[in-house]
Amino acid sequence: MKKEAPKNKFFVLSFNPKQAVKRLLSSLPDRAQDVITGRFGFNTEGKEMTLEAIGKKYGITRERVRQIENYAINHIRKADTYEKERAVFDELKTTINKMGGVISEDDLLDSLGKDILTKKYIHFLLVVGDDFNKIKEDVEFKHHWHIDKGLAEKIHEALRDLYSGLGDDEIIPESKIVSSFLGHLKELSDDYKQDEILTRWLSISKNIGKNPLGEWGKSKSSNIKTKGVRDYAYLILRKHGSPIHFREVAKLISEVFNKKAHVATTHNELIKDSRFVLVGRGLYALKEWGYSTGVVRDVILEILKRDGPLPKDKILEKVLKERYVKPNTIMVNLQNPKYFKKNKQGMYTVI
Repeated sequence: MKKEAPKNKFFVLSFNPKQAVKRLLSSLPDRAQDVITGRFGFNTEGKEMTLEAIGKKYGITRERVRQIENYAINHIRKADTYEKERAVFDELKTTINKMGGVISEDDLLDSLGKDILTKKYIHFLLVVGDDFNKIKEDVEFKHHWHIDKGLAEKIHEALRDLYSGLGDDEIIPESKIVSSFLGHLKELSDDYKQDEILTRWLSISKNIGKNPLGEWGKSKSSNIKTKGVRDYAYLILRKHGSPIHFREVAKLISEVFNKKAHVATTHNELIKDSRFVLVGRGLYALKEWGYSTGVVRDVILEILKRDGPLPKDKILEKVLKERYVKPNTIMVNLQNPKYFKKNKQGMYTVI
């Protein structure tokens, strides 16, 4: 069982973002250049300066710094140097369209910039470019950019519809949620009907997320937003599909998620969480698979209360589906007169 590898694709630009920005800034007065450099983090650390920090540097107010920043951006858009860089903006627009036309800011910058400073320059080009529109983060969506408002609105509505149809703790394979998402997108161009583009659009949502195994669901679910050993253990057992020993669970958590999981800690978490059922010596299964909680005696009691009197062979058959124990262990429990008795027909019943 292996963790899915990231599917992010890197897009290589033909121009140098730093040089393009340098040419655009050349039309500005020195102080305006310095404000833009500070505000957008054009330094070796890629650290952006606050309005207050720049204001202190020049002895001016925060509001005045903001005014200079806005002036600089508007000036660049009207300057001759902007038109000279038209090929740069056209290439960016074409690239974004290839990526789906609507894309989260993090995904966009990660796909275009190999280092933090390059990302800062690309971000500035997006800010000053006429074709690019940013939708700021809110309770539903992450920061994202688009070149088509109508497409962005269509994606937003489809994401809302998809979310409303998800169960609170539902886990869906990527292929299935992509297919379901596509079903909510009406009159979509065939150019966008690609898994890579659709998963990018899915990642815009803050309410829908993906767990470390590449499965999707509601972001708030512990099956998606894993918080500790017990959540990782749940995903491990679910992926494995059958009962496994707690030592193996700890080992797989370390291997699959690269998270240190001590054997004793893992065992304790399995014991405390009602999602897991002990079905043998150190063997755990998921309760959702139909396993009953409790010791062997409890399992027998539940079976007899549910199905009525049963012969020995039927009891053995049913209990062995619930517990990984020796048949003799089941028979010893059946001989307990406090709980079970054998009728004249040779059937066992509850006292």
